[in-house]
Amino acid sequence: MTKVHPSGSAAAPSGDAPAALTVWRKSLLLNFKGFVAFDSNGDVVFRVDDYGARGGSSILLMNAAGEPLLTARRKMLSWGERWTVYEGEGRGEAKLTVRRKGGGGGGLLFWGQGKVLATANGAAGGLAVEGSYARRSCEVFDDRRRRVAEICRKESTGGVLLGADVFSLIVQPGLDAAIAMALVLLLDQMFGSSS
Repeated sequence: MTKVHPSGSAAAPSGDAPAALTVWRKSLLLNFKGFVAFDSNGDVVFRVDDYGARGGSSILLMNAAGEPLLTARRKMLSWGERWTVYEGEGRGEAKLTVRRKGGGGGGLLFWGQGKVLATANGAAGGLAVEGSYARRSCEVFDDRRRRVAEICRKESTGGVLLGADVFSLIVQPGLDAAIAMALVLLLDQMFGSSS
């Protein structure tokens, strides 16, 4: 059986090489929805244990030790869905704003001919997510059209595609892996089976 369970805890990925995470759409706590992300050694990097517990209007991304990294809060607007991402437990200035395509964000034509699912803007610049979250086939581009992250189907060591609840998140150097994981959580809210 393919290893997806943690063997300990790890720090968030960093360095000059892309970070390859395995994301499992399951909480580490019983009877909760959630996510857990493992590094290539099988160690927990990120987790979400209270996913959906507050009616889907707030999501807390934590590290392996359960310390808050980012909080995303939903803002429902008449012209589309928008999420605001804050550092820690969400007290202070917004780090990122994520909008579902067609959500009044303007400038969507800037991103080219691909299928834009969502756009994100923050202190580090703009991001666009293209592809299909349902198929776990998405690419994240920065405002210079460089691919900075990718969501793709996960294969077992025997070459068998795993189900939609286990997939890969590849994060290029220069993009905070926690931001990339927050995008996964928000794509699931906007385009997952719960939406």
